[in-house]
Amino acid sequence: MNKNVENIIVGTLGWVDKRFPLTANIKAHLTEYYAPKNFNFWYFFGSLAMLVLVLQIVTGIFLTMHYKPDAELAFGSVEYIMRDVSWGWLIRYMHSTGASMFFVVVYLHMFRGLIYGSYRAPRELIWLFGVGIFLVLMGEAFFGYLLPWGQMSYWGAQVIINLFTTIPFIGPDVSEWLRGDYVVSDATLNRFFAFHVIALPLVLLGLVVAHLIALHEVGSNNPDGIEIKEKKDPKTHIPLDGIPFHPYYTVKDIVGVSVFLIVFSAIVFFAPEMGGYFLEANNFIPADPLQTPAHIAPVWYFTPYYSILRAVPPVFNSQFPGVAAMGLSVMIFALLPWLDRSPVKSIRYRGALYKRWLALFVVSFVVLGYLGTKPSNVWGVFDAGTFLVGGSDRATVVARIFTLTYFLFFILMPWYTKKDKTKPVPERVTA
Repeated sequence: MNKNVENIIVGTLGWVDKRFPLTANIKAHLTEYYAPKNFNFWYFFGSLAMLVLVLQIVTGIFLTMHYKPDAELAFGSVEYIMRDVSWGWLIRYMHSTGASMFFVVVYLHMFRGLIYGSYRAPRELIWLFGVGIFLVLMGEAFFGYLLPWGQMSYWGAQVIINLFTTIPFIGPDVSEWLRGDYVVSDATLNRFFAFHVIALPLVLLGLVVAHLIALHEVGSNNPDGIEIKEKKDPKTHIPLDGIPFHPYYTVKDIVGVSVFLIVFSAIVFFAPEMGGYFLEANNFIPADPLQTPAHIAPVWYFTPYYSILRAVPPVFNSQFPGVAAMGLSVMIFALLPWLDRSPVKSIRYRGALYKRWLALFVVSFVVLGYLGTKPSNVWGVFDAGTFLVGGSDRATVVARIFTLTYFLFFILMPWYTKKDKTKPVPERVTA
């Protein structure tokens, strides 16, 4: 590099550093942030979540340039984006595919936390911030789902908002406030647009920043569940089992990003609807308040919780127990740091009990997700006495069994993690 150019760069950096801690932040979070040297592919999903977040923000900005949050114009504006805006179809499909891929990445990121105990001390706050991100992400997806103003958007929002009316005392008022009217209308569309584009993204970005700051304060977990900060070089005070995040893991993450972008591009260009799981056929029909679709179901990433809602029978003709169970099925993740009593963190050193319960939990989640995509007439009658196996009631019974399994994974965790036979944990991280 030319000496004069080098002097200009050094001088500019020095000028900036006197006014803003740029170099200090680069060192603290990249070049001198020491991560465990035994990361595997499960650690790609955190950086991939950041990538998809940026992708959603950028594509969302371009979509808002042409979208009109008006009940009379919203559907037409989406069609205008798809047909008349240069590369509008690509931006719309990137955004819709990105929404589903965001949940794929986040679910895998959360699963990694379950198998390696990333929610255990001293990372409880990191996990709580992560659960907060998950909740806000669900809200962001729900509010954004109404915006195309198609049949499934309209009626899906109608069904979900009506669920809030089952909450004792405040339910009807909450539902009316969300709608801004007595029915889903133009006022609802404007509110959802404001939440989707401004309010929730700000909260989401704040939680992501807090998540990363907390992570870099206590350090990353690893597949062995060993705290690398406990063994440092006496002279340099650098963890013996740590390596700088940059360049080692930034380069490694490029491999994960490359594979992800290949899959993402294949979906966008060849199967953006993914057989109706990413974009339903009914959402290409303008919203009609006078014609209810034969089958109303949420997008695939909400279907496990929707199944739990439908599996819990009403009490005194109120669906509130199902709504409460659905809410609890998401919120219960926040209790994991205090439910797990195992002396070890990683699944590598846990016994058969935890592995079996985790496998049951995953199977329950997948089965409930599948059942949530099925029409309600497959489920049979929702009544406290309906537990007969046979005919159309089979799906209801299966859903109730797996709903029970889902919750037992958390409820019994203090017992089976304490009783589980564990293996000795090595003093240093393994390859």
